[in-house]
Amino acid sequence: MLRTGPQALVQDLGRPGNAHLGVPPSGALDQPSLRLANRLAGNPETAAGLEVLLGGLALRANASCTVAVTGPSAPVRVNGRLRDSPCHLRPGDELAIGAPRHGLRCYLAVSGGIAVPPELGSRATDLLSGLGPAPLRPGDELPLGVPAGIPTGVDVLPPVHVPDELAVPVHLGPRDEWFDDPAVRLAEGRWTVSDRSNRVGVRLHGAALDRTASCRGRELPSEGLVTGAVQVPADGQPVVFLADHPTTGGYPVIGVVPPAALPLLAQARPGTRLRFRPQG
Repeated sequence: MLRTGPQALVQDLGRPGNAHLGVPPSGALDQPSLRLANRLAGNPETAAGLEVLLGGLALRANASCTVAVTGPSAPVRVNGRLRDSPCHLRPGDELAIGAPRHGLRCYLAVSGGIAVPPELGSRATDLLSGLGPAPLRPGDELPLGVPAGIPTGVDVLPPVHVPDELAVPVHLGPRDEWFDDPAVRLAEGRWTVSDRSNRVGVRLHGAALDRTASCRGRELPSEGLVTGAVQVPADGQPVVFLADHPTTGGYPVIGVVPPAALPLLAQARPGTRLRFRPQG
């Protein structure tokens, strides 16, 4: 590893099913992009790759391999020359991923997959619990597995595009009764993505979601949380939990964003406008 950019993590599809141990699901925030990168590189979709925040990653190949980069559109260079994805690397070739034009996270898959030792059945880096490999640093060398398939070429690789305003579906509950007119307030409210967002959750800034008079000043005992839960702290500013979220929490959850809407939400940069669409 020559450079990592702001953050580069080993990620696969995570370790779901361990909430009873206090372990978040973790895994790639934009799983469709990681799955696609793995297919292009000839890997099973479950193979581990790299999640690269805002580009800036550069690496040198120590073995012949095929790499694929997916997610938002970002320049990919091999030995300084622009290349399409997927592409072949020879020993000594240097690959660099530039900053994406939109969105936050690109995904890099290498033929054979990243073969770091698994923990609880996954190679994913979990920033909340500390499970999995540490965030990558310059000088790190990553082991590769044995290629299991044939890389797949494509004529056109459509990038992930994040619009200027996201319309995010949300199912009300389980604590929507704690809020005044929850469906109306969610539908009419407008928010922007905060720069305090991370892999734990997307923090929003905008319309405050006020509790009912009977719930003001009350607190909940900690209860289970799921990925996509929209938790509302005392200041009324909602947080949408992502893959590294805590498994329990004491603030009321007004609704839950369905899994299909989370990859695009996780690509939203600070300042992106957002509104909710309550579902029946």
